[in-house]
Amino acid sequence: MLSLRVKPFCSALKNKRMFYHVKDLQFNARVSKPDPAFATLLLEQFGGANGELAAAMRYFVQAFSARNPFPDKYDLLMDIATEEFSHLEIVGATIQMLLTGINGDLKEAAENSEIMQLLNGKAAKESFIHQAMTAPAFMVQSAGGPTITNSQGVPWTAAYINGDATGELTADLRSDIAAESRAKMVYEYLLQFTDDPYVKETLRFLMTREVAHFQMFEAALNTIQPNFPPGTLQGDPRYSNLYFNMSGGTEIRQPWNQGSSTQLGETWQYIEDPIQHVLDTNALIDQKPSGTNRTQDDIDEMNKALGKTRRSIIDTAAPMGPQQWNNPLLNEKQPMNQEANI
Repeated sequence: MLSLRVKPFCSALKNKRMFYHVKDLQFNARVSKPDPAFATLLLEQFGGANGELAAAMRYFVQAFSARNPFPDKYDLLMDIATEEFSHLEIVGATIQMLLTGINGDLKEAAENSEIMQLLNGKAAKESFIHQAMTAPAFMVQSAGGPTITNSQGVPWTAAYINGDATGELTADLRSDIAAESRAKMVYEYLLQFTDDPYVKETLRFLMTREVAHFQMFEAALNTIQPNFPPGTLQGDPRYSNLYFNMSGGTEIRQPWNQGSSTQLGETWQYIEDPIQHVLDTNALIDQKPSGTNRTQDDIDEMNKALGKTRRSIIDTAAPMGPQQWNNPLLNEKQPMNQEANI
């Protein structure tokens, strides 16, 4: 693109366009030669579950509910969503260049076209068709342009991202960290299937931006305190540190089932015989807290305190009555980093 998002009422820019398109790419994508087979694989990052379109839409949708309670996080999500749209253009441009020649040859639609002359003989034609049929839309639908599908031709769907926008930012940011991890791995795998040095440098750039975004989301999550467990309600201290040994064979004892838990600092209780334990505790109804200083009274107080704090943050950021999106009708001196004192 580079797709730029102009922040409302920015003093440095007089126009009111919130998005506009810069014709140069954020990263100057290049290819050394056409490669329809790799173009097919690269569709995974165009219209696949872990691709750039999914990332852009995920962060774009998440940003709306963060606008008032966390305006700084709204800015982060919109900035990264906009960058992901520019990455979608980079991937699309690369696919288009890898498919160079297909459109013109299809338009000529004759046996003497250049590509048919190169594919001299039935075997050569069948070999080309075999490669192209991994993404038949290139040949019979888009005439050599990218399609909004994954590498198997499955159309993009909002089902890829709907579960990532929960209205609870601490949960959404954790989804974003995981999404950046998955996208990074797809680029890492794609790098193994091309020998084109120019394509490799583009993929390395895109992969590295996933690493950068991972850290941005992680830093944003750390500014929201407390952020565990996600949401408002705390866990029941009777069950929050139980580990059930649900498999036979050699026992494995590691930090996830011995010592202290990572977030609550409780001592893991290793249930060696889950069936007997369930029988002894009346199907866990009579389970008593163990290995923790938390009590149910403590939890009830924390729930009330945190609930009031979160409610206050939201009510202050979005008071009842007339509202507008640009230049919101709220106290501009409100602190950006909300922390609950409980």
